[in-house]
Amino acid sequence: MAFLAPVVWAIISSFKPAADIIRDPLGFDPSGFTLDNFRGMLQDVPIGSGFANTGIVLLVKGMITLFFALLAAYAFAKYDFRGKNLIFGAVLLTLMLPTIVLIIPLLLEMKELGWVNTYQALILPGSVDAFAIFWMRQVIAAVPDELLDAARVDGCGEFGIFWRVIVPVIRPGLAGLAVLTIMNIYNDFVWPVVVASSSRMATLQVVLSTLAQNISGNKVGADYATVTGELLAAATVALIPLLILFIVLQKHFINGILAGSVKG
Repeated sequence: MAFLAPVVWAIISSFKPAADIIRDPLGFDPSGFTLDNFRGMLQDVPIGSGFANTGIVLLVKGMITLFFALLAAYAFAKYDFRGKNLIFGAVLLTLMLPTIVLIIPLLLEMKELGWVNTYQALILPGSVDAFAIFWMRQVIAAVPDELLDAARVDGCGEFGIFWRVIVPVIRPGLAGLAVLTIMNIYNDFVWPVVVASSSRMATLQVVLSTLAQNISGNKVGADYATVTGELLAAATVALIPLLILFIVLQKHFINGILAGSVKG
């Protein structure tokens, strides 16, 4: 449990007086706990807009990722067509490309389209994820072909087979992918900070990064201790959704990991 120590320290310290965080970082005095860091954070940090932007990106991009990656995985797992293995190999090849290599070409593309500082730029690039396709292909490949044949005999169309047969059967694997997708989008920092330089479009992680930079620059108009306390308070608030998500979906996540490990 040692890996949880920094998280616990950050949460506890966010309730300590700002001066005590600097003077005695490892001290623990429940009688001195205060909400001043949270009040100051709400006044100085646009965390509300950060949550709103992240929520919009998370909802739309997450739905696109899960739907289209699932369709592509279904095609790779259950259909035979010319160039199937070659195309799937090309999809897997993109997993080997470092993110930093793609940033400049994608940014130039967004500029040509006029999408810099827009939700389109935050959502569309990377929406259909190669890892998601690979994950779900492994899961769908384990579904018996007899189920699909039986549905066709009953007169079910191809999309109906996908929606009424495949999706219900692979729910554990889909739940595991959903958790990973939510975490990846929620924690994404590099692309949002590049393509959404406007404070109006800043996601939560960009807002937190800006506040962290203010510690050394003292740009919030407060002293070092105060800004540190506000940063810990903001980080604690940002941590809450992920903790709730993991606690609620822990069982589904573990089952999904097991389902995604099936060899196709």
